Amino acid sequence: AGKLFTLLGPSGCGKTTTLRSIAGLERPTAGDVRVDGRLVFSAEQGIFVAPNQRNFGMVFQSYAIWPHMNVFQNVAFPLEVRRQRPGKVEIAEKVMRVLAAVQLDHLAERDATKLSGGQQQRLALARALVMEPKLLLLDEPLSNLDAKLRQSMRFELKRMQRELNLTTIYVTHDQSEALALSHEIAVMNDGRIVQIGAPRDIYERPKNRFVADFVGTTNFLDGTVASANAGNGRCQVATAFGVLDVQCGEPLRKDAAVVVSVRPEDVELSEQAPAHADGINVCAGKVAAKAFLGEYLDFQVPIGDHTLLSRVHPSLRTPVGEPIHISMKAEKCIAIPN
Repeated sequence: AGKLFTLLGPSGCGKTTTLRSIAGLERPTAGDVRVDGRLVFSAEQGIFVAPNQRNFGMVFQSYAIWPHMNVFQNVAFPLEVRRQRPGKVEIAEKVMRVLAAVQLDHLAERDATKLSGGQQQRLALARALVMEPKLLLLDEPLSNLDAKLRQSMRFELKRMQRELNLTTIYVTHDQSEALALSHEIAVMNDGRIVQIGAPRDIYERPKNRFVADFVGTTNFLDGTVASANAGNGRCQVATAFGVLDVQCGEPLRKDAAVVVSVRPEDVELSEQAPAHADGINVCAGKVAAKAFLGEYLDFQVPIGDHTLLSRVHPSLRTPVGEPIHISMKAEKCIAIPN
């Protein structure tokens, strides 16, 4: 309750179908849908509560704004068609309250078609919120906005969700959106949830190769377990990089095939050998390529048959072809069973 839960995954993995099943816009062939203890669908018991009886708010990817109505009328409409319609004064109070929450109260009389993309997105939200829903369902609501507006709307959505204490299920294929907004994320693939966790856990402790690869950018190093240290969550893995001291989320047997995931920002580069150069997770290579991206630099450093991607501060000026030292913290290297 009061949390934002995200379904994250590639196109076609079942996120929207899951959301529509919760909303009552799809009928699952099996299973139950229970919200806050109330059974709204059960295949076995033959229960199906109609979408308009579930008291859920939903915002679609297309917003579905009514062009022939102004801002106030768009938001008031769900209240006016209710079976138990409130009085005119109550409708006006509720509408202006939610318009103030989404910062559109000064535009109440404006035609809906004369709003910007971000304003239309907030109008669609206001229309969902005016019903005081038990559950808010959002289906990729930011995907039609340009990159800068999408970023500012993330903060806006996060603020509203927390201030209004809205229990929300959010669908997206955008990893940065999911990481920025969510209290908890369910990563989906091929119709199944493959990992659930807090954003930091999903990013820093992926349970399989798909999650590591889909959420953010990562380096993969194939290897075999050289020795397993039971108890401290670490093991040694033989890779093209050498023997690495790594974090293992689950006990791994010796000689098991694994892949080590390490994020580019956790591959540290220096022109001098690191002061802690005790041989653990340290080696030398040559810069093969680099790209300046404003707030950071991407370096490519070949090690054996692998090319490591490192994301570093632009103050590192090592030219292409020059030697470079690499080090990686053991807690940032995650061994994943192959």
